[in-house]
Amino acid sequence: MLVTLAATFNPRGEIGRLERLYPQLRMAYSGIIISLPPWTTNEDLAVMNALPDARIVVNGEWSHGRYSALKAALDTGNNAIHYADMDRLLRWVETRPDECLEAVSAVAASDYLVIGRKTAAYQTHPQALFQTEQISNAVVSYLVGQPMDVSAGSKGFSRRAVEFLMANTAPGRALGVDGEWTVLLHRAGFRVDYLEVDGLDWESADRYQAQAADGNRQRQLAAEYDTSAENWAARVQVAQEITQAALDAMQRTLV
Repeated sequence: MLVTLAATFNPRGEIGRLERLYPQLRMAYSGIIISLPPWTTNEDLAVMNALPDARIVVNGEWSHGRYSALKAALDTGNNAIHYADMDRLLRWVETRPDECLEAVSAVAASDYLVIGRKTAAYQTHPQALFQTEQISNAVVSYLVGQPMDVSAGSKGFSRRAVEFLMANTAPGRALGVDGEWTVLLHRAGFRVDYLEVDGLDWESADRYQAQAADGNRQRQLAAEYDTSAENWAARVQVAQEITQAALDAMQRTLV
């Protein structure tokens, strides 16, 4: 089955890696959507507009990115869609290409596939992410009756599932959709599958690097990240958004 990539991307020094790895993405996907925030630079935008067979969407609001990516993916006509945070996907393709291709194949076989992190991959993240995401993951897992990591920035959908989400959601909850999508599709009776991988380890250490960071750099930058109270506060807000979006989705009237 043909799979469309629906990605959001906030480039922070990864454009060179995107150009280098793009041929691998074209081999994995039959359509590529890249949804960008409004502050994307003209230089970065020019590079992405030159990518063969990519459709570029620039959003008026940053918080609309994931919704816009899924909506645009419907236009490709394919029956399977892989949503991914592009910075995470680039690391995955660069470090574990075979595992990434296996996950794309799993997307094609699922109504809704949540792709989470194995223990070793999760432990590469700062504690500010790990500890707060444990809370939102626990809430969503309880609501759908299945333990899972919903915050790894990678999910697969059937076309029918995306059409349902477009009818029952609105743009605006940028990260809350991790909980919202999962709860809504569960409530609507779609089969929710779960896959854990190694390739979704911490991607932020790759920023402004020519290649994916090694484990030493991940550990160094994760420790530095955790020294900031502002970073902890920001991650608490993200966990609250995901949790609240999931709870709201439990009460929503479905169409």
